[in-house]
Amino acid sequence: MVFAKRSRKKKSPYGGAVSSSSSHSNDVGGNGIVQPENEQLREQQAARRLRLFREAAANDPNIDLNDLGDIDIAVDARNADKEQRLVDDLIENSPYPEVRAAVRNYDEDLPANTLRAWIIGMVMTTAFSGMNILFSLRQPSIVITSYVAQLIAYPIGVGMAKILPNRQWNVAGLKFNLNPGPFNFKEHALIVLMANASYGGGANYFTDILVAQKAFYGFDFGVGYAILLGLTSQCIGFGMAGLVRMWLVEPASMIWPGNLVNVAFMYTLHDHSETDPAKTNGWKISRYRWFIYLLVGSFIWYWIPGFLFQALSAFVFPTFIAPNDVTINKVFGGLTGMGLIPLTFDWTQIAGYTGSPLIPPWHAIANTIIGLITFMFVVAASLHWNGVWYADWLPFSDSRSWDNTQHRYNVTRILTPDFRIDEHKYKEYSPIFLSTTFALCYGLSFAGIISLLFHTAFFHSKEIIMRWRDKEHTMDDIHARMMRKYRQVPQWWFLCVFVPMFALCFVTSYLWDTGLTWWAIVLAMVIALVWLVPVGIVQAVTNIQLGLNVFTEFIIGYALPGRPTAMMMFKTYGYITMSQALAFVSDMKLGHYLKLPPRTVFWAQVAAAAWCVFVQTGVFYCKWLQPSTSSERNPPLLALSNGQCLSCHGADRFQGAMSGAIKGICTEDAVAHFTCPGGGVFFTASILWGLIGPARIFSGTGVYKNLQYFWAIGAALPTILWLVRKKWPNSWVRYLNAPVIFSGYGQIPPASPLNYLSWGIIGFIFNKWIRDRWRGWWMRFNYITSAALDSGLAISTIVIVLTLSLTDTEAPAWWGNTVGSNTLDARDKAFHKVLQPGQKFGPKEW
Repeated sequence: MVFAKRSRKKKSPYGGAVSSSSSHSNDVGGNGIVQPENEQLREQQAARRLRLFREAAANDPNIDLNDLGDIDIAVDARNADKEQRLVDDLIENSPYPEVRAAVRNYDEDLPANTLRAWIIGMVMTTAFSGMNILFSLRQPSIVITSYVAQLIAYPIGVGMAKILPNRQWNVAGLKFNLNPGPFNFKEHALIVLMANASYGGGANYFTDILVAQKAFYGFDFGVGYAILLGLTSQCIGFGMAGLVRMWLVEPASMIWPGNLVNVAFMYTLHDHSETDPAKTNGWKISRYRWFIYLLVGSFIWYWIPGFLFQALSAFVFPTFIAPNDVTINKVFGGLTGMGLIPLTFDWTQIAGYTGSPLIPPWHAIANTIIGLITFMFVVAASLHWNGVWYADWLPFSDSRSWDNTQHRYNVTRILTPDFRIDEHKYKEYSPIFLSTTFALCYGLSFAGIISLLFHTAFFHSKEIIMRWRDKEHTMDDIHARMMRKYRQVPQWWFLCVFVPMFALCFVTSYLWDTGLTWWAIVLAMVIALVWLVPVGIVQAVTNIQLGLNVFTEFIIGYALPGRPTAMMMFKTYGYITMSQALAFVSDMKLGHYLKLPPRTVFWAQVAAAAWCVFVQTGVFYCKWLQPSTSSERNPPLLALSNGQCLSCHGADRFQGAMSGAIKGICTEDAVAHFTCPGGGVFFTASILWGLIGPARIFSGTGVYKNLQYFWAIGAALPTILWLVRKKWPNSWVRYLNAPVIFSGYGQIPPASPLNYLSWGIIGFIFNKWIRDRWRGWWMRFNYITSAALDSGLAISTIVIVLTLSLTDTEAPAWWGNTVGSNTLDARDKAFHKVLQPGQKFGPKEW
């Protein structure tokens, strides 16, 4: 296999010969550690580097203001000694405590591109990609995440190192060794990168389109369409990712906090050294032992709120006391209410929707909570209790759509047999009504989308331009300079992925009758490219990704009304392409932190991403999910994630057998809850946005037409923040982030305020209180604590599903498992006004 070449000497932009992996030279010890020495700079050189650093970090909320002040003082005084110290502290090491806590500021000369790593990575990609698509058909779905893959790969790699022969092989001129030494963290990291590129986030998005088409609409374009749709949606984002490396990967300010957990987890598994209590506030336990204890504890504990005592999951005791009191359930309810007392003993409720609260920096958590309180507790509550949008007849918060008889919206009542909207039936039936938070979150999504562009232009445009002009890599931090010793991936490699995939988008759209036009494909790519850097910057700084799903649905609903398949594909090419690109960028940053050769990372990502498409397509079309005759199944009532039941002849064609049958798959009575929730959501969205369309909801006489004003609000807030920060650059306003304030809690609904409030409280405890008071403990144990809690929960969930849920084993029938399901909050029945049979609410005409 290919190994990295040794670094070559080159001329430093500051004078003197340096190694491309350091600022001066490399000390390579017998243990293979490559440790850059600190470069002694002339005063003018140090001042220049500090000025560049100061200018780029002016709007960085993660940087310590005291560091910026020290730079100003040292440079103004031309204090050479202090300037050198600041260069050593802020540039020769990371200026961010989060990064220093997890990432080593030296490289190790270890092989990454080994046959052993490829075998483990590709076998796990095959197995777990197939399992994830199967599990995605279940409600609730489970995901084999990259944390689980990272944990499982470790004993496999160590075992292979002990068993396989240490011998050089030569096959057709290709030399390789099945066992080039102990299983090391760079091989392990390569396996994790493959997991992230393929199955780490669950079943690929394109499979939801396939389920919606085959199970709900009742047609199937075939295997060729599925493969092309998968390849284009998965891989075109990879081509985009390579084009933005200079802005989203190489800068030190692009932290990508989620990667720090993987890095800390990686070093914990491979380094069992003891802890120095002098540096960790007196703690002596090793990180490895701490991880094992927490992993086991998390695994065992989840059996209590997850199975034995389910009321602990959302312990909203006021609703237990008054289960039929409407106001109590609206104010304190944890599922469809405000969740004013966010008491939970379930890590799923805390981290299930927005990730572990131990990862984002405190300012990101604070911005999310500011937005949550402002818009969910003040604005939404005011709208709801004043009856705006007919709120008296609707719940405070849920993700369902309602009709004017206070029932779930039945889209079959407005459809023709060929799934077109019947205008006459629509006028006779009902407009669509949404819960208060659901409607408001559409407006907040509009504001968040436009605020991203203004926020980036005001606060990050200078750094973007500086990075574009920095051809000599003057702004590189220590990690970027260490990565220069490896051969970089040229841009044309990424273009060789992007251009063919872009062409295949047209083939996919026109070879089959999708209804997606050529200009819509171009528009989708433009949307993905325009928002790629703004969304990426926010995610890299805050660990919060803002989605384009509502925006893409909104655009195509106006541009191509009445074309549901086109709507699904446009959403995938416009939103998922960008999301996939950011997933690849995040992987590149992980490889950057762990010093993996970029070309090895490139091929690992491409291979895993492409291969998982074939695996998941194969599982989708294998005999387990092949059609059976309608006589072998129950009537085709399709259970959607929003609770609707739709008669759809397509389900007749999507019944299958796993050694017999997954009986009732994609129906309300499916065995083991295989109701296809993802495909159901896609189907419902395609009806609402593709057929009914946003024009009937947000324009003209639409109930929610006033939400269009949020576009202006989204542009106004970052403008105001920019003007205030121009006047008072060092005030607390520098930590406010308009896109996060608008959209940081974008999973509401189906998430509830309880989820985000509990997330915020835990985040404050760890990333503010503990971080400020016990910094040593936090730097040593915070991220590995997060990895242990997430890993234990994931493994426990998988075991519970496989051993209990799939065998239809019922949870114990006692008060602790029934009290939470008998409230108005849990039953989604907390209405201020209840209609009698035959009564209606809402406008007279629509």
